[in-house]
Amino acid sequence: MNQLPPRTIYYGKDEPLPDRTELRAGPLSLIFGAGDLRYIRLGNTEILRRVYAAVRDRNWNTLPSALTNIQIERTNDAFHIAYDVENRRGGIDFFWKGTIVGDAQGTITFIMDGQARSTFLRNRIGICVLHPMRECAGFPCRVEKVDGTVELGEFPKYVSPHQPFMDVRAISHEVVPNLHAEVRFDGDIFEMEDQRNWTDASYKTYSTPLRIPYPVEIEAGTKISQSITLSLRNSRSTVGYRDTGLTFAISSDSDVPLPRIGLGIAHHGKPLTQKELERLKKLNLSHLRVDLNLAQPNYDSVLRRANREAKALNVPLEIALTLSGAAARELSQLGAVLGTVKPVICRWFIFHVSEESTSEKWVNLARKSLRRYAADAKIGAGTNAFFTELNRGRPPVSALDLVCYSINPQAHAFDNASLVETLEAQASTVESARQFVGGLPIAVTPITLKARFNPAAAGPEPEQPPGELPAPVDVRQMSLFCAGWTVGSLKYLSESGVFSVTYYETTGWRGVMETEDGSLLPDKFFSGPGWVFPTYHVFADVGKFAGARVVPTTSSDTLRMDGIALRKNGTTRILLANFTPEAQRITVRKVAPTVKLREINETNAQKAMVSPETFLTEPGGRVPTADGDLELNLLPYAIARIDTVNHGVLMRNAV
Repeated sequence: MNQLPPRTIYYGKDEPLPDRTELRAGPLSLIFGAGDLRYIRLGNTEILRRVYAAVRDRNWNTLPSALTNIQIERTNDAFHIAYDVENRRGGIDFFWKGTIVGDAQGTITFIMDGQARSTFLRNRIGICVLHPMRECAGFPCRVEKVDGTVELGEFPKYVSPHQPFMDVRAISHEVVPNLHAEVRFDGDIFEMEDQRNWTDASYKTYSTPLRIPYPVEIEAGTKISQSITLSLRNSRSTVGYRDTGLTFAISSDSDVPLPRIGLGIAHHGKPLTQKELERLKKLNLSHLRVDLNLAQPNYDSVLRRANREAKALNVPLEIALTLSGAAARELSQLGAVLGTVKPVICRWFIFHVSEESTSEKWVNLARKSLRRYAADAKIGAGTNAFFTELNRGRPPVSALDLVCYSINPQAHAFDNASLVETLEAQASTVESARQFVGGLPIAVTPITLKARFNPAAAGPEPEQPPGELPAPVDVRQMSLFCAGWTVGSLKYLSESGVFSVTYYETTGWRGVMETEDGSLLPDKFFSGPGWVFPTYHVFADVGKFAGARVVPTTSSDTLRMDGIALRKNGTTRILLANFTPEAQRITVRKVAPTVKLREINETNAQKAMVSPETFLTEPGGRVPTADGDLELNLLPYAIARIDTVNHGVLMRNAV
């Protein structure tokens, strides 16, 4: 067995992450990386999350950016950056020059000066500005319109289904008392959308307005130039940054039940082997999800395989039904199949091929038919796509037993840091859904690392070149990064009180373990035959606490580390994840005089993947704390499992 390189264990491939350059513009700190500005802060307060330029094709796919000729000049309080960018894929070829300047007064200007080098269809080309969710949600702002009028409003507290602000020329908000940050736009008409609809933790101001028809053909030679300027207003003072260290603490707030946790059946179609079944049993799953498109001729064989696997695991099925125009006939035929297969079903989710969010007539039709077979199974609906479809097409609450939507973190950005940013916004979708679903249980299903399909596609997707991974596959699936992201997702969805969650698949590229046959493209997806992925061990650690209560936790820096705390039968278990490529020194506040500590990190991850049965039996070492505080040096992308030893009695005065 060859040892995997650390970076492959970290995030799925042995390649360096993009360079990140720390900069200052007077009182502001920020980071430049991959052509973007990120985390523009005044002291500890984030003003803007990101400023970048994007080229999006007719299906809303974001084209990759290839940077060259990067030139950075900087001093202690100012900088000047210039670089060239090519956005190319298929028949699209767009070139632009970027110029970014920051001065000692805290003014930052971002300029995109581009030209199309081919003729193509686009949905959007231009600069985007992201205001951070945490600092802005529910707070006032001042919007200057293109006609010179001024609108006083606020960043939406709950996820807005539609654009909060239109025809924007400038937007400003108070960062700290008596200091406002203004962003001024030039080169097009801009508007804002609430990106929490797609679990991005931000409000995005972009061009061109969506009311203008798209896609639009851009002819070769077309020039596009835009700029934005961030400036500080009405303050003569500066605010210093205070580094108080990384801390993690269990809250004294009331706890909630751990949601039911399941997996999807593998899309590759291979039946589970006995060894795979035995390993999956150790996860103590609540259910398996299977998707049945009743217009497809082979759905009955898919159901039979799912039924065999669910029975072998002693769990019920969560069945997602997609109906077509012949829904009545399809449901009648399904009834005959159900009578033969006889699956145990815990809930149905009803979708329709022509609707992004299911309307009441299809729910009522399905309920009438399905109750003849599984009278106790819950009937749910919502959307099989992003939360935005549910938010814009509100579900027929009176006809439902529960509401559902899916999540993946890669609607707009694809780097590790951006995926981590989406975790907090998962809780925002739940909080916002409760405003229109009332007391109905919420099921988030499925949760995947990449989109399973493109619900916004306006035309055929480009074919994947031979030898490349399929579009829904992410090499990070087999990595520590995915395991840590899963810990964060479990934390925010569980603390939000959702009814159930369904993650990933059982085996294969999109699963929690590799098939016994191994990766179909071992030079692209680095996993060995029969290996489990680090995420498997996250579900095993949580599965041991099935039926537990979830105790709220607080991280001092949720972009660097976060975790979940479970309490059951007098014992508390914490899973704590490092989201970064650097080791992090973390203080876990007021846990217990002694804990048991086990980590999965670069030193043991491959052994845990190859021999999961051995790793599962490791209880962890007994570690004393200092007055109840546990000091951890968590390696890059590592996950710590912390169990209290003194019967789970936590010390008081936790945050």
